[in-house]
Amino acid sequence: MARIEWAMWANEQALAAGLILVTGGIVAVSGQFKGWEFAAYAIVAGVFVCLLEYPRGKRKKGSTMERSGQKCFTAVVKVFGPLTRNYYIRAILHASLAVPAGFLLSTILGTVCLAIASGIYLLAAIRGEEWIPIESRPKERAQLGVTIKHPPTNPPPRAPVNARKRPADAEAGGHENPIAVLPGGE
Repeated sequence: MARIEWAMWANEQALAAGLILVTGGIVAVSGQFKGWEFAAYAIVAGVFVCLLEYPRGKRKKGSTMERSGQKCFTAVVKVFGPLTRNYYIRAILHASLAVPAGFLLSTILGTVCLAIASGIYLLAAIRGEEWIPIESRPKERAQLGVTIKHPPTNPPPRAPVNARKRPADAEAGGHENPIAVLPGGE
């Protein structure tokens, strides 16, 4: 059975939590809820979490689909080095970001989601996972001479290989026409 890569789950969970925090914060600020300062904090924290979590990490085994526009965010996350690569630090960061947003009802769902993401990141860190950026390799172009050994000589549709008439066979007497062709069309 394949080993689960927990960081992929944590990444998706944290990205969703960031979006939920932003949404709940916007609702509370625009509605001028009591304690709207926590909602303003939730908006800022949610945007930060989304920027941190948008670039996906590379999987150890198999291929990883990049998100569109991920390259510029990957460069920013790579700059901070071990602070963003280490999942222990991400788990602590997400847990600490979730606490202040938990004091308001409209942001409590984002808080719970971010706490779950923090737990999954902690599990990923215990299992020895680390964030590795997806580096795009330049695509190698296939050379024409390597892929095509002998270009086809007959236009399509082509007869099967064993039924093809070879020029050497025609010179050696190959196939004769059984109907006699007479001059004058008779």
